[in-house]
Amino acid sequence: MNKNFTLNYKLSALLLLSILWSSLSQAQQFPDFTVLVEKAAPAVVNISTVRSSSGNFTGNQSQVPEIFKDFFAPRSPQQPSQPPKQRRVPQAQSTGSGFLISEDGYILTNDHVVEGAEKIIVALGDRREMEAQVVGSDPRSDLALVKIEAQGLPFLTMADSDQLKVGEWVLAIGSPFGFDYSATAGIVSAKGRGLRSETYVPFIQTDVAINPGNSGGPLFNLDGEVVGINSQIYTRSGGFMGVSFAIPSNTAINVAKQLQETGQVARGWLGVQIQEISQDLAESFGLDKASGALISQVLENSPALAAGLQTGDVITQIDGHEIVMSAQVAHFVGAIAPQSTAIIKVVRDGELIDVDVVIGHLPKNKLSALGEVDKSRYVERIGARVAALAPEKAQKWRIRNGIDITEVDAGVAAELGLQVGDVITSIANQRISGVEQFAKLVKVLPNNRSISLRIVRQGRPLFVAFRLND
Repeated sequence: MNKNFTLNYKLSALLLLSILWSSLSQAQQFPDFTVLVEKAAPAVVNISTVRSSSGNFTGNQSQVPEIFKDFFAPRSPQQPSQPPKQRRVPQAQSTGSGFLISEDGYILTNDHVVEGAEKIIVALGDRREMEAQVVGSDPRSDLALVKIEAQGLPFLTMADSDQLKVGEWVLAIGSPFGFDYSATAGIVSAKGRGLRSETYVPFIQTDVAINPGNSGGPLFNLDGEVVGINSQIYTRSGGFMGVSFAIPSNTAINVAKQLQETGQVARGWLGVQIQEISQDLAESFGLDKASGALISQVLENSPALAAGLQTGDVITQIDGHEIVMSAQVAHFVGAIAPQSTAIIKVVRDGELIDVDVVIGHLPKNKLSALGEVDKSRYVERIGARVAALAPEKAQKWRIRNGIDITEVDAGVAAELGLQVGDVITSIANQRISGVEQFAKLVKVLPNNRSISLRIVRQGRPLFVAFRLND
């Protein structure tokens, strides 16, 4: 009897230990965010603006492709829908979130949250409301620094976003659809994402539930430090679909510092047009793998030209940062202070060489930054005049590269039915980055061979094939 009792006691104890171990393992897999939220939430703010409008305000989305919806909350969920107002009257607009970065009232948020606002109202965690002033804004990174006049405020600590790892737990706090201080959690899905709408931001991609109103709110790591600022979502419905993007904290720190000191942001400029490296291109340029950024054009009067960079160079490293994807070039160069010297490693003729480049100042005008060296040119073998692609058209049609057809004369262009306004994005499987590059490619195209041509017409891509017989 005693033996059976002892055996049952041991089995029960083992079962209890097994249950406890299982519970402990599950607890380790799913972190408890309660302490983090309690400590961080008081430093998160809701931002409302007053704008004059001749109709319903929906936010300035002209700088963002349709599929990347900015986070605007036109009204709180308790307010009924109202028809558009056609007279010009002030409208209160709950637009997003932000967070305190100092005890004396400096607040980081998105540029699109406060852009064009006549009045900015900040609601604190203790329900106080204060009017804020814009210290400075930077549309290229979609960041703005605003300030309220107060002291002794709770504030958040910025983390080193370079230390963030894919798969790491993160948490967002904001005001989705006007519901203040809502917390959502998920993981980091990817790092260094380059979006067409924001060339100079290496976005953090997460699966954290982000919706209109979260814009400008903080993204935390498990230590309660800010690793990002929620900025955009990928959506077909206007709501969360599992893919959201945050501006890295390191980018935000750099921008906020410059805005506080000067009210504007200075970015580095190299002056090249680049393209991705395919496996075939990697082999042809003597690379071991398809990694790096291929220089397809060096712009006139640019730092790259002055330093001796050449078309056909493959950038593999910038100041110690490895370049895997071409989008990383703008990210790293943009973060370098103008007039600083950067060491750029390139592969040229199969050899790895170092080039010292004095980084220039990124022009404010997009056309100047891209270089207005691509004047219109008549390409006789094709029978068409082509010109540089306007950034506005590239953005509207979501095109990363190409040239505009401005005149169709005869020959191949007429036979193929090419039209003025069509955009040529590739020929003979080569991406087109500029007028001069296109003209050089056409010049060496072989006769009596089928050649592919990719065009975009009214936003729709199309491949056609032709032969040259001259």
